[in-house]
Amino acid sequence: MTAIAMYSSVQSSGAADEKIVEYAPLVKRIAYHLSNKLPASILIDDLIQAGMLGLLDALKNYDPTQGASFETYAGIRIRGSMLDEVRHSDWTPRSVHKKSREVSMAIKAIEDQTAETAKPNDIAAYLGISVDDYHHVLQDSASSRFFSIEELAQAGDSFLDECEGVGVNPVERLTGNDFQLALAAAIEKLPEREKLVISLYYNEELNLKEIGEVLNVSESRVSQINSQAMLRLRAKLGDWVNEDNDLLLSESDW
Repeated sequence: MTAIAMYSSVQSSGAADEKIVEYAPLVKRIAYHLSNKLPASILIDDLIQAGMLGLLDALKNYDPTQGASFETYAGIRIRGSMLDEVRHSDWTPRSVHKKSREVSMAIKAIEDQTAETAKPNDIAAYLGISVDDYHHVLQDSASSRFFSIEELAQAGDSFLDECEGVGVNPVERLTGNDFQLALAAAIEKLPEREKLVISLYYNEELNLKEIGEVLNVSESRVSQINSQAMLRLRAKLGDWVNEDNDLLLSESDW
């Protein structure tokens, strides 16, 4: 639905213009927050435009009887709409997605079999490639698209539609508990260096160069560590990720 059609639909349902004005700063705040972790090719104006569509969608569909505040519900819709924009703007070759998917599957297979953390040389051997080639795959995955904890937490965005109409609060499903607990548990089980990189990048909001200085490694190595951590998390959270909507594992990438 176009922005004009969405706006007309919201207006016809009685939603007030004041709400759009009131929550427009929320859209900008989320857009700028996400843009810090996106490639430069993703324009902030495009994110804001997509976010406004998410806001309009939230205004149209919000049900106060579900118990969540409008701001919480709108934030989910806004972020989801922005991530859709990132999906649609992805021009990464399918081979990159396929190799990344294979790495994630290899990690899961190794860790399921050994009950230990899959190391780079183990993963490379499982895939039948050299460690250097494995590092190239990680680098390609890291540079190809938005690939982060933030996106992982939105992987269940399709649950919104699945939960509506069946008596389950969609916001609770997304933010309340099971998935967030599973994600936190998966992060806790990461190797220490990967866990540290995630903490410095997503919690402390250091950039890759700054993290490299902390760890005394190159910026590209930090990027590889982060990418490996994300692939490892996807392997651990495979039962939660809906492949029809997953940025990395979507059927269209075959």
